[in-house]
Amino acid sequence: MGLSVQNLWLIPLLPLVAAAIGALTPRTGRTLAAGAAILAMSFSFLLSCGALVTALANPATHATSNFAWFDLGMGALRLGWLLDPLTAFMCVMVTFVGTLIFIFSTGYMHEDANAKQFFCFLSLFASAMLGVIVANSLLLLFVSWELVGLASYLLIGFWFHKPEAAGAAKKAFITTRIGDLGLLLGMLWLYDSTGSLLFYDGGHGVLEAGALSALTAHTALGGFALSTIIGLLIFCGAVGKSGQFPLHVWLPDAMEGPTPVSALIHAATMVAAGVFLIARVYPLMSADQALAHVPFHALTVVAFIGAITALMGALIAVAQNDIKRILAFSTVSQLGYMMLAIGVGSWVAAIFHLLTHAFFKALLFLGAGSVIHAAHHEQDIRSLGGLRSHMKVTFATFAIGMMALAGVPFLFSGFWSKEGILHAAHEWDVSRVPLLFGLAAVVLTAFYMTRLVAETFFGKARSHASEHAHESPASMTLPLVVLAVCAIALGFLGTPAFPWLQAKLLGETEVLGHSLLAGSGLMMLSVVLVALGLGTGWAIYGRVTREKSTSPDPLAARFPGVIAFLGARMKFDELYAATVFKLNAATATFADVLDRFVWDGAVRFLARLGEFAGVVNREADEDGLNAGFDAGSESLRGTGKAYSRAQTGDAHGYLRIIAIGFVVLVLIMMLGGNR
Repeated sequence: MGLSVQNLWLIPLLPLVAAAIGALTPRTGRTLAAGAAILAMSFSFLLSCGALVTALANPATHATSNFAWFDLGMGALRLGWLLDPLTAFMCVMVTFVGTLIFIFSTGYMHEDANAKQFFCFLSLFASAMLGVIVANSLLLLFVSWELVGLASYLLIGFWFHKPEAAGAAKKAFITTRIGDLGLLLGMLWLYDSTGSLLFYDGGHGVLEAGALSALTAHTALGGFALSTIIGLLIFCGAVGKSGQFPLHVWLPDAMEGPTPVSALIHAATMVAAGVFLIARVYPLMSADQALAHVPFHALTVVAFIGAITALMGALIAVAQNDIKRILAFSTVSQLGYMMLAIGVGSWVAAIFHLLTHAFFKALLFLGAGSVIHAAHHEQDIRSLGGLRSHMKVTFATFAIGMMALAGVPFLFSGFWSKEGILHAAHEWDVSRVPLLFGLAAVVLTAFYMTRLVAETFFGKARSHASEHAHESPASMTLPLVVLAVCAIALGFLGTPAFPWLQAKLLGETEVLGHSLLAGSGLMMLSVVLVALGLGTGWAIYGRVTREKSTSPDPLAARFPGVIAFLGARMKFDELYAATVFKLNAATATFADVLDRFVWDGAVRFLARLGEFAGVVNREADEDGLNAGFDAGSESLRGTGKAYSRAQTGDAHGYLRIIAIGFVVLVLIMMLGGNR
């Protein structure tokens, strides 16, 4: 039974309800919060399967359900849901892997006093990620995108009493916001240019022919098409969220969160959001491909950033000793592969690798969590060793995940998805650099994963924790087994002989495969490179295992400077501290000085000037106008009083005054006449 696009909103709603239940549950109600989270994700998985059935019935159709959110000017701002094979496959993957991670968390977080809150945050995270996937509007996607960032901040810093966890949470939040600023600017520019943010809208969406033609026809800065500039701004958001160079620095530090968080963030959800976003807007990213006059195309930037990230992540992983950090830099590298695939024109290969990677990387992180749980939170592979005999299920499933990631042929899913990327890079006629970087990363991936397995599971126990380790409970090992099966089986949905998954993503009803021997030269080269990486790793770390945790690393003893440089993550953090951070500090200091001594001084001067003007006004008013007016009034009042005293009302008195006046007047006239 299918799920219609009108009901697609139920998929993210259920985990959101579970998050609300977790938020309202008392701290002691961890069972209720965990049960609600697992039940919600399980039902969302069933609904996602129904959505997949509906999407595969007509894979070429972008089914939408749009609605007005609120009135804006003469029109309305509209949001909507989108159902196509890309949406459906992503929903199935996120809900399925998420459910297994939730189940694993019940065992891993069993002794944590804040486990109730943990499941609340997990549910919020899953709901936000599913919102990103089902959105038919870049605005709705952006809202969910930011909620993913908020939830990741809460989860990475879940153990906030540890300064490292609190710092890692802030680092992840701030770094991804840098990329999100570009995404926001691209979204605003796109709305200003098209008047819409809907992906598909009956021919009027931003990913449909009319809008794309207008965006490519308009030339903006530097001779670039407007579609190129907007596409690159949107890509900035993906660079931050998917840990691409140069905004990759947050992702390894996210390991400070509980291991299920690492599995959820680095496997199926947050880091995959950037790849999904670029795959979703691929028509916009590729719209400038037919333009020969532009300096470079948007996808060219994506290809080179992906290639650099793939090689850089693999190189740094070689020199790491923390089991989770090795897997974290491996994630950086694999995400680089996915971006490389999109850049060379094969978003389908990128999504295929995203799906396979979600399963085997979740398996590896949960396997690492099982090791850490059993070894009393010891994460340094130099202090482990000998766990193969103590943790047989964890070892077997972890080995399957390791071989899938390394691309061991022909049984494991990672081999087929990675081959699709390498073949797409081989056919790209712009440059051979992405292919060469990808092939180099193949050797390095097989090498560092062999080192990880050899140091962790082989040899003898090198610490009290590893010596007394025991297998994890069934709530933790059962998800490992299920993921291990998927890490093998999923690859057969996309082999060159039967590329069913790729065909459905492209909207094709007929699956057209070809012989496995097609492109066999590159495939054989890849097989040789995998064998070289595995063999070299085993020769250095497996054939003669470490005796003590303090024993020198064979590779570090041979190349101390190089390994120290890679172990310090190529000193990107130090570089940013010496440049960006100092520039930011200098800017903040300048702003502080400007605020204190310029703007504040100007405000104080104006305030004093106002006070002076008030004093002058008061003095002029009180001592000048008021005093003069008061004196004149007083004089007039005195004159009036004197005059009023002369007005006695006595008629005899008045006659005497007249007579006296008359006599005086006669005397004056007589004296005048005598002269």
